[in-house]
Amino acid sequence: MAAAGDPGPITIIIPALNEAGTIQATLEALQPLRHSGHEVIVVDGGSHDNTVNESTPYADEVLHSRAGRAQQMQTGALAARSRVLWFLHADTLVPENAATAIGYALRDSGCDWGRFDIRFADTGLLLGLVAGLANLRSRLSGIATGDQGIFVTRELFNRVNGFPPIALMEDIALSRALKTYSRPACLRQQLTASARRWQKHGIVRTIVLMWSLRLAYFLGMSPETLARYYQAHRP
Repeated sequence: MAAAGDPGPITIIIPALNEAGTIQATLEALQPLRHSGHEVIVVDGGSHDNTVNESTPYADEVLHSRAGRAQQMQTGALAARSRVLWFLHADTLVPENAATAIGYALRDSGCDWGRFDIRFADTGLLLGLVAGLANLRSRLSGIATGDQGIFVTRELFNRVNGFPPIALMEDIALSRALKTYSRPACLRQQLTASARRWQKHGIVRTIVLMWSLRLAYFLGMSPETLARYYQAHRP
């Protein structure tokens, strides 16, 4: 019998592309969950580095898919064996009590989906503000982003047909679809996201780019157009 707050087995789905040197730490942190019966699936999008080799010892399955987070996560969801799906970025560390927190959220909140708060590994003031505003915005809007570790029951995920086959903003699109059934359970427990891309490309420049893309999406610009803009303007 499952313990109180235990949702039963969870399948953790991680899309990856050229994450060698990063993904191993994420997967190592998930090993206690694997040992307690949860499943870890890595979906590689055609990496040219050592991502697959680094992932194999730490995952129940390493699958292959064409590149694109929406496609990769959908591939992982189709292969998952659990009732609960949890989508996690390849450079994110989870708290020790993550599975129990998901269980209590799904049991007690009346919601069939949710997400975690985030923090950045860099403890600087600016990135702390970015994380705090992201958590607040999500709590107010009921929209979750991929770096917040969206979890959802398989039943609800299938009901909304999973991730739409779009080039960008798949997490926002999924959240919008899920939100028609309920608002998310917004957990206070924090995932720790890597700050490497923000630091490499410039924090302010990255903030402006990401907020511009999200605003354009909410105003109706197509994900394909946004993806081309992102590729042309990313640092």
